[in-house]
Amino acid sequence: MLSYIKDVLEKMPADWLNLTTHRLDIYDEKLAKTEFLNQFENLFNDNNSEEAALNELRTAYDYIRLGHPLSCVLEWAIAKLNNLKAENVISFSSKTTPILAILRKNLLANKNTQIAYLGEIPAFFDTEVVKRIYGYKFELIKVENLEEVSSFNGSTIFISEQVDITNFNLTTTVDFFINVHAQLGSILLVSSEKNESYISEIQHVRRRETIAMTPANSLSALKMLIDDSSFEIQKRDLEGDKALVLDSIKEITGTNITALVASSGLSIQYAIVMGLVHDALENHKGKKIKIVVPPNCYGGTNDQARRIAACIDNVEVMDLPVDGGNDMVQSIDVVLESIANEDAVAYIIAEIPTNPRVEVPDLINLKNVLSKVRKTTKGALAIEPVFILDQTFCPNVHFLGENDILSTVKTIAYVSGSKFPSGGKCNAGYCVANKKAEPLMGKIDFHLKLCDNEATELQMEILANQLPSMNQRIHAAYINTREFVNYIMETLPEAKINFVSEELAQQGFTPSVFSLDLPTKGNTIEEKENYKRDLNLKLINLMITKIPNESKYCVSYGQLKGCYWTIPATSTQGTTKEGDKDYIARVALSPTMDLELHKKVFLEFVENI
Repeated sequence: MLSYIKDVLEKMPADWLNLTTHRLDIYDEKLAKTEFLNQFENLFNDNNSEEAALNELRTAYDYIRLGHPLSCVLEWAIAKLNNLKAENVISFSSKTTPILAILRKNLLANKNTQIAYLGEIPAFFDTEVVKRIYGYKFELIKVENLEEVSSFNGSTIFISEQVDITNFNLTTTVDFFINVHAQLGSILLVSSEKNESYISEIQHVRRRETIAMTPANSLSALKMLIDDSSFEIQKRDLEGDKALVLDSIKEITGTNITALVASSGLSIQYAIVMGLVHDALENHKGKKIKIVVPPNCYGGTNDQARRIAACIDNVEVMDLPVDGGNDMVQSIDVVLESIANEDAVAYIIAEIPTNPRVEVPDLINLKNVLSKVRKTTKGALAIEPVFILDQTFCPNVHFLGENDILSTVKTIAYVSGSKFPSGGKCNAGYCVANKKAEPLMGKIDFHLKLCDNEATELQMEILANQLPSMNQRIHAAYINTREFVNYIMETLPEAKINFVSEELAQQGFTPSVFSLDLPTKGNTIEEKENYKRDLNLKLINLMITKIPNESKYCVSYGQLKGCYWTIPATSTQGTTKEGDKDYIARVALSPTMDLELHKKVFLEFVENI
């Protein structure tokens, strides 16, 4: 098996190391990791490690964030060596999140946990905060060796920091083994059948609050596994790269507040929300905490907020209708009045422009509504809300500088780095604050470190290379998008296009994403909806078939080249309630693509409707 892995690593497709998003045309979410590994196992049984065969394997999981070919192969190989199923092994970029994932499951199941560890527990794992803020219950026991771990009425976790992260020594007294490596992250092994009910929930924590061990680090771990003596972990200039990244973010955002950089957009979002919850629990004792989220926003944002609320007693989620006929400003006004009446703490998460309808609210009205002085039912001043702005679509717009539109509102802004910041080359994320929200950044930083979700050295290096050119790429991609939108309007005037107006573009809102509501026909609402859904797929299939080198059926945007197509309802809105999903085509263009060819193929589509 190790010999086969060695051959695979020599011949693997370049995408295994470099791709950050999945292709929906070779992906079935229900079968994700299973399908990839079943086909991989067939290749192993046939001793076939040819690149062409590896390249044909179905997508592993749904994103680099959750899992990818190299992390899946690493987990499969470790499972084989320990006579376990592949799903019993789960790799993380974070060294503490696997512990938190088990504690979360046991909190909800009201089950005891003991954590035994060799050496030192990671310094950033603040046990007092994990118990008080996250609400998790556990006992910590330092041991000199594995034999000291005794049986326990509940779950036993054994943590060991070691140079060879792939080497496990299993015993029956331990339920969960976590091997930790200073640079690579951690690998969690679920040791017996009785604990298999934990697997999907642990994987879901990895999906929503952190990332899998990165492709580069998974490759390093696999090289350890096959005992590649020439292998060394590459040294990078983390301090120099980080300084460049932080300076670039200050310049891009027009703020002087130092940014925080995380391993993914959801990693930074989790740190933001947990940092703010921590602040509220300390400074607004006993008050309800309301996380206000658009019901149709990206599924990860929605799901994450609800998962936090499920664990912490006085945290609740409230819906914020922002899209498709709903006005964000009016919705915020109504929601904040309700929260003020309850004398509760309001944390509002919203995207500007919205996704997928690409709508921008009236910013002066937004500022006024967020700044409005409200009172509780008892006549006391209501707690000032915090606005958490996802500006991934337009990270170049200045919201937070001293004279910018939201400078007087407590605002944290964050961006998914797998989009424009890295050009699709890595999936880090970052957040910044304005002066009013600066005091909150310490708590956010604390939880980013506690969860060990800071950007990896390679992610920092990629951002250091890509961020300086981001604004030029955004501008060039917008010009392509505007031209394509105008062409579609001329060629298929019955279609409804969601994109920014020329006036908004003048104000700096220059996204390279638009959504396309295709014309439909039929006698009933159901017939019309089904016709439109079929038409969406016909368009996407035509594009990816006729322009395979550029057009991809993917969820990403901000990429360096090509054109990505998706249907939000079946991709980014995976966990969104059915009634809030958007069955429209979302199109993302880049600075470098054959626009004339895309127009030509679109015309062919129109002529065949």
